[in-house]
Amino acid sequence: MSQDHASLLIELGTEELPPKALDELAGAFASGVVDGLARRGIALDAAQAKTFCSPRRLAVRVPGVAVRQPPQKSEVLGPYLNIGLDANGAPTPALTGFASKNGLAIHDLQRVGDAKGERFVARSEKPGQPTAALLPEILVEALKALPIPKPMRWGNRDYAFVRPAHWLVVLHGDQVVECEALGLASGRMSRGHRFHHPHPVHVADADSWLDALRDAKVLADPAERRARVRAEVARVAPAGAKPRLGDALCDEIANLTEWPVAIACTFEREFLSVPPEALVTTMETNQKFVPTFDADGRLTEHFIGVANIESKDPGEIRKGYERVIRPRFADAKFFFDEDLETPLAAQQQALENVTYQQALGSVWSKCVRVAELARVIANRVGVDAGLATRAAALSRCDLMTRMVGEFPELQGVMGRYYATAGGEPAEVAQALDEFYAPRFAGDAIAQGRVGQVLGVAERIDTLAGIFAVGMKPSGNKDPFALRRAALGLARTLIEGGLPLDLPAQWEEAFALLPESALAAGLPKGKDGHSPPLDAGARRAELAREVHAFVVDRLRGYYADQGIAGEAFEAVRALAPADLTDFDARLRAVAAFSRLPEAQALAAANKRIGNILRQAGVSTPGAIDAARLEAGAERALADALAAAETDGAPLLAARDYVGLLTRLARLRDAVDRYFDAVMVMADDEAIRKNRLALLGRLRNLFLQVADISLLPGT
Repeated sequence: MSQDHASLLIELGTEELPPKALDELAGAFASGVVDGLARRGIALDAAQAKTFCSPRRLAVRVPGVAVRQPPQKSEVLGPYLNIGLDANGAPTPALTGFASKNGLAIHDLQRVGDAKGERFVARSEKPGQPTAALLPEILVEALKALPIPKPMRWGNRDYAFVRPAHWLVVLHGDQVVECEALGLASGRMSRGHRFHHPHPVHVADADSWLDALRDAKVLADPAERRARVRAEVARVAPAGAKPRLGDALCDEIANLTEWPVAIACTFEREFLSVPPEALVTTMETNQKFVPTFDADGRLTEHFIGVANIESKDPGEIRKGYERVIRPRFADAKFFFDEDLETPLAAQQQALENVTYQQALGSVWSKCVRVAELARVIANRVGVDAGLATRAAALSRCDLMTRMVGEFPELQGVMGRYYATAGGEPAEVAQALDEFYAPRFAGDAIAQGRVGQVLGVAERIDTLAGIFAVGMKPSGNKDPFALRRAALGLARTLIEGGLPLDLPAQWEEAFALLPESALAAGLPKGKDGHSPPLDAGARRAELAREVHAFVVDRLRGYYADQGIAGEAFEAVRALAPADLTDFDARLRAVAAFSRLPEAQALAAANKRIGNILRQAGVSTPGAIDAARLEAGAERALADALAAAETDGAPLLAARDYVGLLTRLARLRDAVDRYFDAVMVMADDEAIRKNRLALLGRLRNLFLQVADISLLPGT
């Protein structure tokens, strides 16, 4: 610590904070403090600012914080000379008022010039304020900016926060900075572990705070706490059992403990007859326990709990953990055994009594539509239609089971188990689980072909139905997760290699919807009534709208892969019906755009398009070889003919990369043509012949994409 700079520590102590929100709150608090210092021009080492948090505190330590602001300079623009001075050069009331307002004499005002002329300016410099004087408002601003969706009040206080606040430490070096927030006056007394060190903790200075809390059994550094959680879990893991501690679970455990201590536990082996997903869900999601697996990846009867105390009798904690998990496991086993007594298909009747959406009917009605779509899609992509239809008919049956009622996150997973137990084909059982994939961003698509077909059919029906009833996403509102469904549909088609005419499939999907659903989404007029339903026109309009919605999702999908938006638009302009074909074309255009000839050919295509449009040519006529002039024009015609011959088999094979690579060789001929030939010749016959040549050249590129939309030279 120097006389001019010192570390700043701000710690706010609270009741236990929400573990899932703790990291975000701590980061926002630290950013608010750092930004508040920077906005006021206070020197600090922002790069070394450190965020701290634990279940009972938010804190930030910023090194190198200056003890005061630098001098504060101000510049206020005043009236122009023609306004500030009269005809005799004497100050006008406008100028005297400006000078008086800024506390300066007329002769202390300076002049600056701008585009409108010369004007007066008041410049002043004031000493910077002490940092200690500015910290109270910085702290209040940082607290007000925290992302707290539901602040709470406590006692009879007028203020609110995420949890009741109990202490406040603000130290600049070894000096307490007087602040007040949430009814607390700042000091240097922090608090340690609730049980191991219930007494106040004296903090000598900002830099010793972390060690002082560590001595009081509090690990305030979240990274250190996470590392200890992992080390503790590894320490107590039984031999031959491998703990599964994902980042999300580790973060949550770390945000629930200040001094984590792992406890090895076991449960009865009879519970291993329950699907492991149910047991793991109970352990990880409900109890924050760490499951363990054997060398073959099978769940074992061992699990690990992480306590927030270093107990003298860890056996009692172990008994508590085992006692709390046993009833949940017993319920899961009971529900599973009970569900097995009823065939999965027997749940179909119950689905008729569950409303999917008022205008779209019951969940069973949706299953019937999905089954028909799955049959059609399966036949088109070469998948067993019988298996796809059977999977669709069973796809929602597990929703009516007791296990899924207790563990909703296991829908699909339990369908697979019950279908397997009921003797359904393995492909059907697998599809009941997989058709939900991708379940989240970054998740893989379904791996089985039946699951892929069912996933496509399910999403097509969902999108068509919700669009029909007028509940499509708007702004940040997407209650039916249609954006995720659209991207999942597109990804399954592309990554699964399913060649499907998607616009035609939309037409079939809308044809399966009742007219009441189509009418439900019609906008109402000023009289409060909807116009008469034209079912055919409504279906066609909706098909175009939902298809555009799905394709729009692909822009971000490809951007994440480093493919430029211009390449995406170049392919979208041709509107390929098959998304696998769209993908092949786009990747070819992305590869073409990296060739040295790409920019020149893109510019030439743009020029050709403009010429044809201005000439009113939409469909080029035939080329009259007799009217071609020797030299650059005939050379281009010959090069074009050769490219067409070479490109035909490439196009037939959908080798778009090869085709565009071949077309790139036209660059020299195209460049020489535009250098030597006047397209819009006075002779009408020659002009039309040249336009036909250019039209044929442009159409050759349009067999892949509209490369005129790529960046050109």
